[in-house]
Amino acid sequence: MQVRTESEEQSAYSRLRAQQVILWSSPVVAAVLLILFVAFPGFFPPMSPNASAAEVARFYADNTPMIRFSMVGFNLCGVLIVPFFVLIMAQMMRMKGQSRIFAFSYLTAIVAGTTLFALSNIFFATAAFRPGRGDELVQVLNDLAWIVFIAPIGMVVAQFVLLALAVYFDDDRDPIFPTWLGHYSLLTAVAMAPSAGAAVFRDGPLAWDGAISFWLRNGAFALFFVVMFFLLRSALGRQAREEGVA
Repeated sequence: MQVRTESEEQSAYSRLRAQQVILWSSPVVAAVLLILFVAFPGFFPPMSPNASAAEVARFYADNTPMIRFSMVGFNLCGVLIVPFFVLIMAQMMRMKGQSRIFAFSYLTAIVAGTTLFALSNIFFATAAFRPGRGDELVQVLNDLAWIVFIAPIGMVVAQFVLLALAVYFDDDRDPIFPTWLGHYSLLTAVAMAPSAGAAVFRDGPLAWDGAISFWLRNGAFALFFVVMFFLLRSALGRQAREEGVA
């Protein structure tokens, strides 16, 4: 039996404590982001890609305060969701049966996705920055905001695929996450991938306001967040017991 020094025990405790802080702060972050999502008047219902330039400009002129509030909030708080996904990466690093390439690639996908989310916020905010500018310019900024928000889905799909691969390559006798997470992660990737069509379609379920590109995409992401919260809670509890700091 290996005997750990006091320093090693303290290090293990600090490591677990930091991860638990991230885990239990994530519902608060999620609640803040949900409030900001609901606060943006263009999401309920989502704006139509077929709205005329005059209609789009009128929307920004009529809703300037709430658009600014939601987008400033997203820019301040959106990045706070990243530690939750880094926590998933930390558990991927503990997996025994696979190379760490999956975990580091997962981190890269997280950074890319967060960057594009921030860019879409900037485009929305810029469209509302000067409500009196030409209608067509406002429409261009609105198109940029929506397409960047919905269509660049590759890095998000990569997150789910990489997590699934890590789960499948883990030691099936003593896995960090249950095998069904791999199946669920791939299913989520499949559900979100069609929203890439928002850069092409202006009507139907693949348009940026459609049932697939908007509602299924965002709903699948939110549900995955909830599922992973409980799986991470279980994984951290097990890690605490294994390291003797429960």
